[in-house]
Amino acid sequence: MSTPPTAEAPELSRGTRESPASRVSRRALEWVHGHRDFFRLPDDVLAPDASVDRTLKPLGELAQLTSSVRTHSEPGSHRHRRASELLDFAWDQTRQGRLFLDLLRGEPFTTYPLEIYAAFAAVGLRHPGFEELAGTVRRTRGWERIEQQPNRRLGMLNTERRVGFPASGEPSAVFAGTWLGGLPEPWTFEQTAGYGLTHVVFHLTDWGNAPQLMPAEVGRYLATWLPAWLETCLEAEQWDLTCELLAVAGSLPEAGPDSASYEDLPGTVDAAWTRIADIQDAAGSIPENGRDRPHEPAADFAYCYHSTLLAVFAGTLTDVRLAGADGGVA
Repeated sequence: MSTPPTAEAPELSRGTRESPASRVSRRALEWVHGHRDFFRLPDDVLAPDASVDRTLKPLGELAQLTSSVRTHSEPGSHRHRRASELLDFAWDQTRQGRLFLDLLRGEPFTTYPLEIYAAFAAVGLRHPGFEELAGTVRRTRGWERIEQQPNRRLGMLNTERRVGFPASGEPSAVFAGTWLGGLPEPWTFEQTAGYGLTHVVFHLTDWGNAPQLMPAEVGRYLATWLPAWLETCLEAEQWDLTCELLAVAGSLPEAGPDSASYEDLPGTVDAAWTRIADIQDAAGSIPENGRDRPHEPAADFAYCYHSTLLAVFAGTLTDVRLAGADGGVA
């Protein structure tokens, strides 16, 4: 498959100054939009040997992150239009939700169809037949006893809330069993813990939509240690995890009266975005790690699509925070 041309981003008004976060996010969104054909599902996506990680996982990430960007951007803005176009594209790839029904019929006790579907349901894209079958499966003893790690379990609770199903657990109790829920020693942070904590934050705050749901002590803990963790990831050239941590920074609750722990965060976030801007290539993509990348287009896509998507999401949350509003960024 040849690389689709990347659409030109809109020019800024003369004299307008973009923050590094805004610039990275805008260019990354154009790259994703220009490479949307790489997210297309193959005809044999339902085959038993089809790789979920290479097909439905990227499409689900596209749906989730563009859904969030759409929610956090001003209707009518370029960012909102681009995110809406990508979300509509992803929905079309699922045959307007029929694919989820087929997946659930084939594997009724796998959770990923419902998890991906929730990104669409959250913005009103629904398939009644899928929801009816999913509701039936959820009432079985087998579904109640699906074994999951705490961070995945927290994600399922948020999935249920977004779709409108009754909660199957108490988020605070599940959160307490996660790595982040224990407020661990900061030096125990490493790559696996890093990705775990970022997703716990996304599930806890509904992908940055509800930062107030994060306990205040957790917000203070993260604000205290995110600067050190960001620096560690930047030093190791872990750009994908850096973008995830920047999205966490954009999902924190507002600083309260005792806000000393938040003082170092804005400067660190700005510096991290400057580093990400330096690594972003001329087309707008960002590698997952390091500075070298494959040259073959399909391999290159697999190597950089996730970090580029995360940059779109994290940059949008950063813009919202800088605007001092709950939404309405361009």
